[in-house]
Amino acid sequence: MKRDKRDVPVKIDTPDAVARQQMGFGDASQYGELSGEYFTLAAGTDITGLLEGLEDDHCQCPHWGYILDGTLTARYADGREEVTEAGELFYWPPGHTVRANDDSEFIMFSPQDEHADVLDHMLRKLGESA
Repeated sequence: MKRDKRDVPVKIDTPDAVARQQMGFGDASQYGELSGEYFTLAAGTDITGLLEGLEDDHCQCPHWGYILDGTLTARYADGREEVTEAGELFYWPPGHTVRANDDSEFIMFSPQDEHADVLDHMLRKLGESA
């Protein structure tokens, strides 16, 4: 799921402030504490190989975020692909991998313990390829 800023409904609109709110943007209730994360990926970076060995060889952690710059493609276990561009909010449910189409910067919020396990797995895979 993704939303361009212009498509997120305006709740408050004054000369000094605009607040937009997209309701129903994923459920985090079963995951506990979230971590705030900032990522930079070079064009062509594809994390698929680093996820090998995880369930279905995909990240099983959900993420909510915002693309600051660039374009990313999320590929899901069912074969669907979703392109998210700068200025868009996104929700990646469990069962995904990601490729940077351009140099990209993005912010994510993720269940901290679950995503720490995925990042640790990726670090081990990077160590194997060194």
